This record gives sequence, structure tokens and C-alpha cells, in this order.
Amino acid sequence: QVQLVESGGGLVQAGGSLRLSCAASGSTFSINTMGWYRQAPGKQRELVTTISSGGSTNYADSVKDRFTISRDNAKNTVYLQMNSLKPEDTAVYYCRVWAGGNIKAYWGQGTQVTVSS
Repeated sequence: QVQLVESGGGLVQAGGSLRLSCAASGSTFSINTMGWYRQAPGKQRELVTTISSGGSTNYADSVKDRFTISRDNAKNTVYLQMNSLKPEDTAVYYCRVWAGGNIKAYWGQGTQVTVSS
């Protein structure tokens, strides 16, 4: 089992920045890919970005060149640096990790990000 604790959400004005963190505990040796999803009010949860154990990254088109994912394997933590935030980035952001050869997946509890115009 892997437990995830997120932090760093909040309220920011459009054009501002936030940095989210997600710390993993438990069976962290089994973690492979780490990533972030988000869910805006009335919308489905969507994939924002992922980072593999080797550092390869993928981004949704809507956040490319604005968001950066990174990970610190020694701390079992994944980060999401969000710059040039827009009101449409407002959502609950969820950390997700895949473990055991990407067979098992775990969710964080979510952290609210609100971008005011």
C-alpha cells in the first residue's frame, strides 16, 4: 500500500504561480510513474501530467509550457510547479502514483487550486 499526502494548493490571482507537493509513504519502493490529475466543478477528472521513474514527462496540451512536473525519489515526493495560472486551471488537483509495475494505482486526497481573474 502507498499513502499520499498533498499540499500547496490555495488561492492565487491569474498570472500567478503555485507549487503542489505530494509525499508518498508506505510501499514506496514499488512506485513507478507519478502524476497529477485535476477535476473542475461539473467536469470529469482529467490527466494533467505524468513523470516516469526515469524522468520522462508528459503534459496535457492545456498546461504545456506553463506547468512542470518533477520528482525527488529520495524523498518519495512529486511536485507540480504551476506558472502563468489561468482561471480555467481552477480545480481540485489529485496526485496519483502507479506501483508494482504500474499495475496498482493510488490517489491522494486532493488539494484545491483556485485562480481568480
